Amino acid sequence: MLAAMMLGGCASRPDAPDSARTASAVESGGWVVVQRGDTLGEIARRGGVPLERLQRFNPDVDPRRLAVGQRLLMPTQQERAPSGGPYRYQVRPGDTYSSIARRFGTRSSRIQAANPGVVPTGLRVGQLLQVPLAGGTATASRSPSAGSSGGSTSTPAPARASLPDPGDLPRSARNWPWPLEDYRIVRAFGADDRGTLQPMLLATNRGARARAVADGDVRFADSMRQLGQVVIVHHADNLQSVYALCDTPLVANGDRISRGTPVCEVGFSSPSERYDLLFDLRHGGKPIDPRRVLR
Repeated sequence: MLAAMMLGGCASRPDAPDSARTASAVESGGWVVVQRGDTLGEIARRGGVPLERLQRFNPDVDPRRLAVGQRLLMPTQQERAPSGGPYRYQVRPGDTYSSIARRFGTRSSRIQAANPGVVPTGLRVGQLLQVPLAGGTATASRSPSAGSSGGSTSTPAPARASLPDPGDLPRSARNWPWPLEDYRIVRAFGADDRGTLQPMLLATNRGARARAVADGDVRFADSMRQLGQVVIVHHADNLQSVYALCDTPLVANGDRISRGTPVCEVGFSSPSERYDLLFDLRHGGKPIDPRRVLR
């Protein structure tokens, strides 16, 4: 849902409206060219894709250093990028197993093993492939998307994510304070009935402010579709904390903050008629049960 999630800014705001910038920034093959004033979050919103998916399809892009003219791969509605893989990738013009492997930091042999019915020399534009990532499984998927054309496909069932072993967490991830002083857990971290991991949801009082659970750098403080205002803080040892469903961010991109710093005001959720904070912890982009880290 969220997160590994980062955002960065670029040059000054352009004079052209978003619609004109979007039209001029899109190239054939699903590539988008960065314009003046673009951020990764804005590009994701204009493209109608989650920021996390855009980030995962451009793993070599530093969101803090977007450059005018830089090309980003915009994922299609048929593509998926679950944490740890395998990705569901749609072939672009000029693609080979080697070029796809370089893009996602894996090996062409793993892609070939995951797509046994596909001839590597006969890739077709629009074809859907399974792309196992480094460290993931290379087992061929039974999803009808593998090796199919760009036509309609059935959506595979959400993968059941495996939780990291607490022993694998860095020593710094211990005894962090909770992000709210007064709260109750209305949804614990864990898998739903479909096996999809859901982040923790905390209910609190009107006017409550979420506070940073550890020292770190603010990498994102902006809105996300369906998540309201979101703040993402990166901490030592490749740890990240995410504060979503906020009403107003109280920090800005690039801020260096300390544990206990207010990061956002908690927003009101109309469906639940509560003041809710969606809180997520990640290590290397993988979700962690906050109760393993918070005291």
